[in-house]
Amino acid sequence: MPSSKSSDSSVPGVDSPLLTLLHSESPQLSHTAHGKLLDSTPDREPKAKKRRYLDEYLSFGFIPIGAVSHPEVRCVVCEQVLSNSSLAPAKLKRHLETKHPDLKGKKADFFKMKKDSSVQSANAVVRYVKDDNEKNTEASFRLAYNIAQAGKPHTIAETLIKPSIIEVVSCVLGIDAAKKIEAVQCSNNIISDRIQKISDHIEDESVRRLRESDFFALQMDESTDVAGLSILLVFARYRHTNTIHEGLLLCKSLELHTTGEEIFELIDKYFKCHNIPWEKCADVCTDGAAAMVGKMKGVTSRIIEVNPNCTRSHCILHRHALATKKLSPDFKSVLDVAVQCVNFIKARPLQTRLFQNFCQEMGSDHHNLLLHTEIRWLSRGKVLDRLFELREEVKLFLEEQKKPKLSEWFHDEDWLLKLAYLTDMFTKLNETNLSLQGKNITIFQARDKIKALIKKLDFWIQCVEEDDFSCFPRLNQFLVENEVTATLHQDKIKEHLKSLKSELTKYFPNFTEDSEDAWIRDPFTVEKKPKSLRAIDYELLLEIKCSSDLQTRFNSMKIADFWISIEEEYGTMTKKAMRVLLPFSTTYLCETGFSAYTRTKDVFRNKLNAAPDIRIQLSDITPDLTAVMKGSMQKYHSSHH
Repeated sequence: MPSSKSSDSSVPGVDSPLLTLLHSESPQLSHTAHGKLLDSTPDREPKAKKRRYLDEYLSFGFIPIGAVSHPEVRCVVCEQVLSNSSLAPAKLKRHLETKHPDLKGKKADFFKMKKDSSVQSANAVVRYVKDDNEKNTEASFRLAYNIAQAGKPHTIAETLIKPSIIEVVSCVLGIDAAKKIEAVQCSNNIISDRIQKISDHIEDESVRRLRESDFFALQMDESTDVAGLSILLVFARYRHTNTIHEGLLLCKSLELHTTGEEIFELIDKYFKCHNIPWEKCADVCTDGAAAMVGKMKGVTSRIIEVNPNCTRSHCILHRHALATKKLSPDFKSVLDVAVQCVNFIKARPLQTRLFQNFCQEMGSDHHNLLLHTEIRWLSRGKVLDRLFELREEVKLFLEEQKKPKLSEWFHDEDWLLKLAYLTDMFTKLNETNLSLQGKNITIFQARDKIKALIKKLDFWIQCVEEDDFSCFPRLNQFLVENEVTATLHQDKIKEHLKSLKSELTKYFPNFTEDSEDAWIRDPFTVEKKPKSLRAIDYELLLEIKCSSDLQTRFNSMKIADFWISIEEEYGTMTKKAMRVLLPFSTTYLCETGFSAYTRTKDVFRNKLNAAPDIRIQLSDITPDLTAVMKGSMQKYHSSHH
C-alpha cells in the first residue's frame, strides 16, 4: 500500500539520503541530526538558531535592524534586507562579491561612512514627512479661518475649494504639486473642529485682555435667529497695549425666557467662569428695551447692583430713530400711501417684473423700487427718494394695473409736494443716522452730530419762514418745475421741523450744552477748572496744557491714544479720560453682528452652532495659528482623501 511506504519514509533510517548528506558535511552534525530525527515526532520541526550581529559584519557592508536578540541586517549600499539566518560571514561576503563586486576589498570605514549617510537620509525623510504634515495641517487651519470669516458653509472646502485648487495647481504647477494639495485635510468635521479651536483661542485671548485691563465697557442686544433661538450678543471695548480695542465677547442662546434677569444670569455665569471681575465694568450700552434697562430687573440694573460704579447708556442710534419717528397726521398719511404703492409693486414677484419692464420701456434710470420696512433705519429716505424719482412711471403703472385709489395721488400736486418734502427730510435724517454708525465712535463725535442736526433744524425753520426751500433739493426742484408755491404748506413744514427739534432735545437733553468732559477732547483749550476735576487734577491738566511737546503729539494722534501715551507721567488723568472714552455710544456692533449671524446661519444651515464662526468674523484679534496648532495637541497626519 502506498500509505505504508509513505509512513516508512517519514522516519529516515541510516540509509536516508538526508542523513547521508548531513554526514558528508559534518560527522558531528550528522550525529546530532540523527539523534533528533529519531527522537522527534512527525509534527515537530527543529528549532531555528538565533544569530547575533557582530561589529565586523560592517566590513561586508551590513548594519543591524530590528530586535537586538534576533536582528536582521541591511546592506548599506543597496538597502536589501537579509534574514537572521543569513548572519554568517560567508553569506554576507557572498552578497558583497556578487551584488557589489566593485566594492570588494573596501575597508570598514568606507561602509561606516555609507551607514552614516543612510541614517541621515532616513532622518531627512522623517523630517520631510513631518514638515509636510505640519504644513498640510496649517493649511487646513488657514482654510477653516477664511471660511469662518466669510460665513460660508464648512462643506465648501471639500466640495468646492479643494477641488478647484487642485485643478488650478495641476494646470499651472503640474500634477506633482497638485498631489501635495490632496493631502490637505478639509472634510466638514475637520473644518468645523479647526474653526472651534481658532474660536476658543480668540476667546481665551479676549478674556485675558479683559482681565488685564483697568476697566472695560460693554454693549449688548438680543435677537431671534432662523431656528427660533434667542441669541445674545455682548461686545467689549477695552484698552490693550497702547490703543483701544473692541470685539465680540460672547454669543450665546438664552435657554427659556429673554427677561433681564435671565440675560444677567447668563452673562454673570460667563464672567464667573472666566474670572472676569464686574468691578472693572465701567459702562453698559443697550437699545433701551425693558429687558435691558428695567428699573428693577433690567440687565443694567442688575449689573449696577453688583457694581455701583458702573454707568449705563441708551444707544444714540435708537434715540435718534425714536426722536425722528414722530409725524403729524397729514404727513403720516402721505407716508402711508407711499408705502402702499411700493408694497403693491414689490410684494408680488409678477408686479415687480412688470414694473421693471415698464421702466425699461420708458428709458428710466432705475427699474426698481426699494421695499420699506420699519425696522431698517435707512429705509425711509431711500424708499421715498426712489419713489419720487419714478413718480411718473409709478403713476402710469398703477393706472395700467387698474389701481385708481393709488394712482390718483400722483395727480395731486399738494400730495406730491409733501412727498418731496418728506423725501428730503428723511434723506437728511438718514445721513445723520449713518454718520453715527461705525466702529470706535466716541461720545464726543456723537454729540457733535446731534448738536449739528439741532442747529440745522433751526436753520431750516428760518429758511421756510423766509420762503426759501433751496435747502430741500427735491422739494425746490418740484416747485420750480411745476411753477407752484409752498405757501399753503409752510406752516405744516415749519411745525414738523419744530416738532423734530423738540423730540431731539427731549431724547438728548444734555447734548446742546458744553460738556464738563470737554477737557478730555482738547486739554489745550481749557480756560477754567471743570467741576468734574479736583484741584490737584486741574494742576496736572495745566501742566499738560502748557506743554508744547504734548500739544504736538496731541495733534497727530487719536484722542484715546494720546491719553494712553502720557499715562506714565499723568496716570490719574489718563484713567479719568478712559472712563469717558471707553463707553460705547451706540449698539452698532450688535446690529452688524446680527446681520453677520443671519448671513452665516440661514434657512439652509438652521442647525448650525454659529457662535464659533461669528466670533472669528466679529473679533479684531488675529489668531496665532501656530499656537492654536500646538495648543490642540493633535498628531499631524495626512488626509486619506
